[in-house]
Amino acid sequence: MIDIKFLRENPEIVKTNIKNKFQDHKLPLVDEVIELDKKSREATLNGDNLRSQRNSLSSQIGSLMREGKKDEAEEIKKKVQEINSELEDNEKLEEKYAEEIKSRMMKIPNIMDSSVPIGKDDSENVEVQRFGEPIIPDYEIPHHADIIDRFGGLDKESAGRTSGVGFYYLIGDVARLHEAMLAYARDYMISNGFTYAIPPFMIHGDIVNGVMSFEEMDAMMYKIENEDLYLIGTSEHSMIGRFKGQLVKKESLPIKMTSYSPCFRKEIGSHGLEERGLYRVHQFEKQEMIVLCEPEDSMKFYNEMWKLSVDLFTNFNVPVRQLDCCSGDLADLKVKSCDIEAWSPRQKKYFEVCSCSTLGDAQARRLGIRVKSDKGNYYLHTLNNTVLATPRGLIAVLENNYNEDGSVTVPEVLRPYMGGLEKIMPKK
Repeated sequence: MIDIKFLRENPEIVKTNIKNKFQDHKLPLVDEVIELDKKSREATLNGDNLRSQRNSLSSQIGSLMREGKKDEAEEIKKKVQEINSELEDNEKLEEKYAEEIKSRMMKIPNIMDSSVPIGKDDSENVEVQRFGEPIIPDYEIPHHADIIDRFGGLDKESAGRTSGVGFYYLIGDVARLHEAMLAYARDYMISNGFTYAIPPFMIHGDIVNGVMSFEEMDAMMYKIENEDLYLIGTSEHSMIGRFKGQLVKKESLPIKMTSYSPCFRKEIGSHGLEERGLYRVHQFEKQEMIVLCEPEDSMKFYNEMWKLSVDLFTNFNVPVRQLDCCSGDLADLKVKSCDIEAWSPRQKKYFEVCSCSTLGDAQARRLGIRVKSDKGNYYLHTLNNTVLATPRGLIAVLENNYNEDGSVTVPEVLRPYMGGLEKIMPKK
C-alpha cells in the first residue's frame, strides 16, 4: 500500500506504474481515491469545526447557570445536542470514506523500482547472470520421481489415500537427505548473521491482508473452517506479522532472521499440480530469510540476500542463474524481485528454486510497523528471500549429483548431516 500523500501529489506516476504492470483495469482506482480523499478531508475539517463550536458553546453554559440565566443556558444545551447529532453523522461519514479509500488503496500496486524490466509475464523475465557451469552428462538423467523411486524413497500412492493429490511420503535416505539440506540451510544462515526462529504455522486474517494482495491470498492460502486462521504459504508471513503494530527502536535495525516452517499452498492457477513428481505440491518445507531495515538500506540487503541463495546452491554442486522479474510478474506489494533458478540436466533448462523481494514500506504500512527515532516515527522496509524450499531444492541436488550407475553423490557440505554418507545407492 503506497502513501496516500504520494498518490495525491503524483497521480500520473501511480497511473504509469499501473500501466507498466499491465493492470489498466485498476486505473480508475486512482481518481476514485483522489475524489474520496478530498471528501474525507472535507468531512474531517467539518468535524473539527463542529467540535470547536461545541466546546465554545459548552464553556458558556456554566457561566449562564451561575448568572441565573437558566433559559439561555437551556437553549445553548439544545444547540450542543444538535451539534453532537451532526458530529455523530459526520463521524460515520469519515469512517465510510476511510474504509472506501483503504479498500481501493489495497488494490493499487506498489511503485516499482526503476530497474525493474517491463514485461507482461514471467516469459519476459530477464537473465542477469549465471553461477556455475551447467553440465549435460553423456548419460541419461531420469525423472526425479524415478531416481527417488529407485531408492525406495517416494510413496505418492499412499499419500493419495491419506491426503489426496499433491501430497507425498519421503522415506529412507531420500527423507534423510531432504532434512540434511534444511539443517545445513539453517546453520548456513545462522553463520551469516541471521537469528533462527520457528514461527506459528497459522496466522489471522489481518496478518494475511498485511503481507500479501487479495489475489495472492485467494490463490494460495488454506483457511481453517469457522476460524480466523490461515495455514501459512511461507513463514515470511508470520515472521513479518510478528512486528504488527510495533514501534521498532532505530538502534535495533537491521533485524535479520531466518525461519523454518512447513508451507501449505492451494496451487490454484494455470500451472496446476504435478501428478507424478514433487515439483508442484500442496505441502513442502522451507528455510526463509527476512530483513527489516532502514529505507535507505533495503537495496543493499536485497543484493546480499539473493547472493546467499546462490552460494547455498553452489555449495550443493548445483549451477544457478539469477533472473530479474519483469513488471507483469511482480506481485503488487513488491518493489523489486528476482528469482534464483537451478539447472536441470535432465530438462536441459533452469527452474525456479528461490525468490528474493524488497517490498519497500508496503507491508509496514499495512501492518503498522514503524521505526521510533528522535526525529519522529516512520515506516521501515521489509524484505524476504527463500533460503531453501524442498522438495524443489531436493530435485536440483538429485539431478546435478546423479551418477551413471544410478547412485547420487551426497554433496560434501551435507555429509556431516548424513552420518558421513558419501553416496546414496539404489535399492531397485
